[in-house]
Amino acid sequence: MLESFLEIQDKLVKALQETAFMTLTSLIIAVAIGIGLGLILFITNEPLLSKNTLVYEIVGFVANTISSIPFLILMIFFLPISAVVVGTKIGSKAVLVPLTVAAAAFFSRLAEASFSDVDKGVLEAVISSGAKKSHVIFKIVLPEAKISLIKNITVTAITVLGFSAMAGLVGGGGIGDLAYRYGYQRYKKDVMIICILLLILLVQVVQKIGDITVRIISKRGK
Repeated sequence: MLESFLEIQDKLVKALQETAFMTLTSLIIAVAIGIGLGLILFITNEPLLSKNTLVYEIVGFVANTISSIPFLILMIFFLPISAVVVGTKIGSKAVLVPLTVAAAAFFSRLAEASFSDVDKGVLEAVISSGAKKSHVIFKIVLPEAKISLIKNITVTAITVLGFSAMAGLVGGGGIGDLAYRYGYQRYKKDVMIICILLLILLVQVVQKIGDITVRIISKRGK
């Protein structure tokens, strides 16, 4: 295994960089979009705010539809769109579009759940005092849901990392591509094992960062 590691060392570094680029870029964009969609879902399903069943059902249907499609199929479907958006159908940049779409749909439902966990008694008290709905959202809902949101961002990051590993099947680069081309296609099981161990390590690191962030914010809130 050591010989295989030394043989693919340079390629491994490049694969790590590609995986980090795909995961971080798509995650940042997806979280921004997902929080927006999550707020729409929460607001349009909350009688205390602006309940609108039609909007809720439409947005929810779109999010559920995207989430129900296996990522490999979604990735292949979005590659022509990627060519228009980022100018290429191959490489790490091409995978950003389907990664972001899938992650945003996934995270939007998690964000909705985070917002829904905010104490309704607090919302009622603030609204009854005459506060504007925008004040309720930005001063009450978002701050109260931040710890839950961070936990769900961690879950989403791990999911996106797993999705990015599938990018290798369509030439998207990253650790998955390295495992597929240099491990599976060349029958080198030790290369496959190295890539698997690396992905496991990355997941553990992401989870640890999420846990530490939650602890820090929780202490500050006390």
